Amino acid sequence: MQDWIINTMDQYGYLGIALLIAIENIFPPIPSELILTFGGFMTTYTAMNRWLVVLFATFGSVLGAGVLYSIGLLLPVERLELLVDRWGHFLGLKRADIKRAEGWFEKKGTSTIFFCRFIPLIRSLISIPAGMAKMHMGKFLLYTTLGTFIWNIVLVFLGAYAGSKWSTIAHYMDLYSNVSVAIMAVIGVGVIIWFVKKRKN
Repeated sequence: MQDWIINTMDQYGYLGIALLIAIENIFPPIPSELILTFGGFMTTYTAMNRWLVVLFATFGSVLGAGVLYSIGLLLPVERLELLVDRWGHFLGLKRADIKRAEGWFEKKGTSTIFFCRFIPLIRSLISIPAGMAKMHMGKFLLYTTLGTFIWNIVLVFLGAYAGSKWSTIAHYMDLYSNVSVAIMAVIGVGVIIWFVKKRKN
């Protein structure tokens, strides 16, 4: 996959970066860390500009997030409620919990969207519940763009600074991704256990 990503960026430049980042948002297993750090490195030996790499990467990210947001809009809450009615008792879930979750997202959604852009895997998937909660599209796009822009600046400029050793930065960012996903998984399991115990009590 790494060779394919690098070849695409070498061949199509800015457009290749935007396309790869858009795909990465829809299919998270594609590593944005690799795309962005190599994009930064490319600015050291080609005529490509660092800020243009950041802008095109941000455009691709927002485009991909918009696709997932639209999928969330198309997922009817009624179907989710039916699933909760049928299977929710295993986790102690009720329809009212869905309403509470929607209310929480309405209050905290903007900060959640912003900060989740710095968490691997979550930064892509968070767009779906934003759509399901009918979050205002303008706010969604604004905070997605801001969070993504900062993330892209950091990785592109790190890649440019590292130069030919860009893969070292990508390696450490991959470790960060793995650790972040592991921590989120542990937190997720902990929250589920706490929620189930609270329901039983």
